[in-house]
Amino acid sequence: MFTENANRIFVRSIEDYHQYDNIDQALNNPYEAGSLDALLYEKNWVDTIQWHLEDIIRDPAIDPVKALEIKRRIDRSNQVRTDMVEYIDSYLLNKYKDITPAKDARLNTETPAWAIDRLSILALKIYHMHCEVVRNDVDDEHRTSCQAKLDILLQQRTDLSSAIEELLEDIEAGRKYMKTYKQMKMYNDPKLNPVLYGNK
Repeated sequence: MFTENANRIFVRSIEDYHQYDNIDQALNNPYEAGSLDALLYEKNWVDTIQWHLEDIIRDPAIDPVKALEIKRRIDRSNQVRTDMVEYIDSYLLNKYKDITPAKDARLNTETPAWAIDRLSILALKIYHMHCEVVRNDVDDEHRTSCQAKLDILLQQRTDLSSAIEELLEDIEAGRKYMKTYKQMKMYNDPKLNPVLYGNK
């Protein structure tokens, strides 16, 4: 199944990152360049680094200059994450290009890649919640609370995986069709952000 493979790739990416636990660690993608597996691995790698950037910036003792540097890095990362989602959707659009949708085919509320984006983030939540469950420096109440949250996250992964599988099956059968819109983010574009073009 598609999501079984995706979830396995996400876990590998997260575990590979935590061998170093370094936000500056270079990507070493183990999958064939241009393949969907490589795209999924890189997508999660970007998500994983951003997860840790979000942790760092919440340090109450962080130097303000460092915080601004991290914030701008997060902004760049968000753009890369969006681009990666669009790459995955483009891959799937090409895969399904020869399928003729039924006359009553419906459009989904989100594209497959945006659902996959949520699955990637969910893998990170599961990994880090499990880390909380097995901590030795906390009390039983903390571990029990985190185990309850982990159980919900695992169920959410099962449900989301099933929903993605159903969406892909519907697209392949012509019951639904894909339509993508570029995100057209404005705040990073010096031609569209008035703070940026106003400073020229």
